[in-house]
Amino acid sequence: MKSLIAAACLSLAFSPLAFAQDKKDAKKEPSAAQKKQQERMKDCNEKVGERKGDERKKFMSSCLKGEMDKKAEAKGTPQQERMKSCNAQASKKGMKGDERKKFMSDCLKG
Repeated sequence: MKSLIAAACLSLAFSPLAFAQDKKDAKKEPSAAQKKQQERMKDCNEKVGERKGDERKKFMSSCLKGEMDKKAEAKGTPQQERMKSCNAQASKKGMKGDERKKFMSDCLKG
């Protein structure tokens, strides 16, 4: 009888541990920030190419920090770069009015 009571007490004592373990095993959904970081990691892994070693680490570090995006924004699109270049050339030549418009049009097409 004592062993039966002892067994019952032990099973009751250890039952909360079993329930606690089930809660630990349950998977949580990642937060929005975690999902964003996972997406950035995926994108950077695709961009890294054949780089290896320190070169890969440096690239991944700057890519994950978002430095690659900042450089791209600062540089501008190819069309913006062409516009800057043509504008600088027209200013250097001192063009104004219709002459400048024609030059800019021709420059941006080519």
